[in-house]
Amino acid sequence: MNVKSLLALSATAALLSACLSSGESTTTTTSGASQPVMPSETPLQLSEFSVANGCFGLQSAFSRQFVQPAAARYAAGPATEAENFTMRPTELGKYLIYGSDRQMVTVQGNTLVASAEPTNAAVWQASFDRAKSQFSFTDSTGRFLALDETSGLTLANAASERTAFKLAPASDCAAYPEMPTAMEGTPYKGRGENQPIVGFADTHTHMGMSSEMSLDGSVGPSAGGVLYGEVVHRFGIPHALGSCEGFHGPNGIRDANNILETTPGAQHDTQGWPTFVDWPRRNFLTHQVMYHAWVERAWRAGLRVMVNHGTNIAALCRIGQTYSGKPEADCDDMGVATKQVEYLYDVQDYIDAQFGGPGKGWYRIVKTPAEARQVANEGKLAVVLGVEVAQVFNCGVTMLPGGTEIRKCDQTQIDAEIEKLWALGARHVYPFHDIDSSLGGAGIFSGDVINFLNFLDTGAFWKTTECRDFPKNEPSVREPGTNMTTAVPGTGSNALTTMLLEAVGGITPLYPDGKRCNARTVTDLGKYALTALMNRGFVIDIDHAAYHSKDVMLDLAETMNPPYPMASSHDAHGGLTSDQAVRMLKSGGVIYPYKGNGIKHVEFLEKLKFWRNKAGLNNTLLGLGYGADGNGFGGHPGPRGGNSVPVQYPFTLFRGEGWGSRYQSLPAMKVNLLTIPESGKFWHIDEVGMAHYGMVADFVEEVRLEGGGEAIDALYNSAETYVRMWENVYYRNNPK
Repeated sequence: MNVKSLLALSATAALLSACLSSGESTTTTTSGASQPVMPSETPLQLSEFSVANGCFGLQSAFSRQFVQPAAARYAAGPATEAENFTMRPTELGKYLIYGSDRQMVTVQGNTLVASAEPTNAAVWQASFDRAKSQFSFTDSTGRFLALDETSGLTLANAASERTAFKLAPASDCAAYPEMPTAMEGTPYKGRGENQPIVGFADTHTHMGMSSEMSLDGSVGPSAGGVLYGEVVHRFGIPHALGSCEGFHGPNGIRDANNILETTPGAQHDTQGWPTFVDWPRRNFLTHQVMYHAWVERAWRAGLRVMVNHGTNIAALCRIGQTYSGKPEADCDDMGVATKQVEYLYDVQDYIDAQFGGPGKGWYRIVKTPAEARQVANEGKLAVVLGVEVAQVFNCGVTMLPGGTEIRKCDQTQIDAEIEKLWALGARHVYPFHDIDSSLGGAGIFSGDVINFLNFLDTGAFWKTTECRDFPKNEPSVREPGTNMTTAVPGTGSNALTTMLLEAVGGITPLYPDGKRCNARTVTDLGKYALTALMNRGFVIDIDHAAYHSKDVMLDLAETMNPPYPMASSHDAHGGLTSDQAVRMLKSGGVIYPYKGNGIKHVEFLEKLKFWRNKAGLNNTLLGLGYGADGNGFGGHPGPRGGNSVPVQYPFTLFRGEGWGSRYQSLPAMKVNLLTIPESGKFWHIDEVGMAHYGMVADFVEEVRLEGGGEAIDALYNSAETYVRMWENVYYRNNPK
């Protein structure tokens, strides 16, 4: 349908928008292989935001003529020859004006041209005059888009009658390139803010990790520049996930994943969108796995709480700087974590822009449990912010010969840093992570690489001790300790080996045989920090603390009245044994595993039931979420393999075997095989496992196949159980 056939609707359409939001119907349509974002359930009032991803003709409010294509430029003409444009947001209120020929209205000096490549010169700020129901558009210098009857589309230095436009609803626009969600159905809403949340929780992931931690390109990369790919990009997926050659070199020869996999000569196809020949992959940890459309796919499957941590390990980051050739990359632990958390507000704004304006998107940052309940009840994703860095509060330590140490923080600094995090919106904190600090010892789970990082950061290798006795005949979240190695990690001829040998002067540590635990536990300064975090109402994560430090943390938590619950969000690095797990659960804590496939998830559910039984909690809500560690360096689960019942596409969530009565009132959600129409690239979970975060929707089907209704119920209770734990800590010292 062209513009002429829709002119009769223009008066009505002036009051309504073709905005895109979280449902399935719209007043305008686009055609093409990739649909931009799912369209709006309820048309919104017309505004500078609500036209996002809609299809329109640009009509002069003065002459009533339309913009039409004219070679590489634009002319004025009748409705029958009008061009149809997709209004593709680059950020809130700013657009690419994207034509049916897949070219954009672009400034070139003092003229306007049609260009196939999006640049800053193609970005237009929209303004809306509500009284007149008219739009105007300005470029980055403040010049106005104008339609002259003779000269066509031009630039004007000041507003006039020729700079005012009507947006006439149209169809047959070209869809701007975008990753599909391959989901069909309306995302469900809650039954009321005072009712339990139905949905699952990811309590440990890193959506702020990006090769650029801002929308405008002004901040720089995470991880010392070794990670390629952005969560969002003003110009969409061709630029967010294009070619990684600029980061990883020709054929990927400079990819730090070669170090992680000890394959120094490995190469890969660097091209991403739309072919994605070699990446993302579940064990290819230097490529973005949390592109927003992949997370949207998980939200549509029922993800309702996500804890996003700003993360960094300064020593590892500095190696990344050298290896990636990006010495300008920031490697300060708290600095990088703060930038990642701030970037998540940009992510929220970008998603809002795609869905029709501030507050309209499905991705909502929350700062209180009440806000989390409100957002989940609206059918959106409650995003809790957190921090997981090696030196939280900048509390590093330098170890000197003879056993003395130089602490890099004090109580005053800790108090100040806690208030900075709170003001930033962070609510979930790791007091320990991988490297020893002034607060205490880190959990040992890698006997080689991280020990050398500990040396680079503190000037000393770990001092170890025998791990205390624990109930070996009972299931552990993770058994404590690891076998320490005296060898330098790597092949002996790669950059990492050379760098580490130079750093330690060729001296490597010696350790006794057998599993060893960190001898360093919580210091007096660490106890002060933990108490201060409790008094402020943070969720404290016990993971990554040294095994014996976890005992100290639990002792301290149990002195509170009532006992202070803590979280174990992704497999309790350093060890968490049955006796500790029971204590955590009795205090109201949550224990969620590192995300596995469906088999591993159901196996962990049996462990959780054992600990709950010992804690006397069989009559309380059973919830089991996961910590995906997306964009972390821990790897992601592979296919189930073996004799597992295969996942068959399409499948339908909330209907059929395993989906009990409480799901029958929810709208069905059809999950198709995630396929890119432009290239035919697809991801089947039975073949690739969790190649990226979009496979979480497919993981839900794995859980159903492996664990049936009990496992599904526990998964969809996990957002509620996390929020209950958060309420238990937050409202002790913060108002309701």
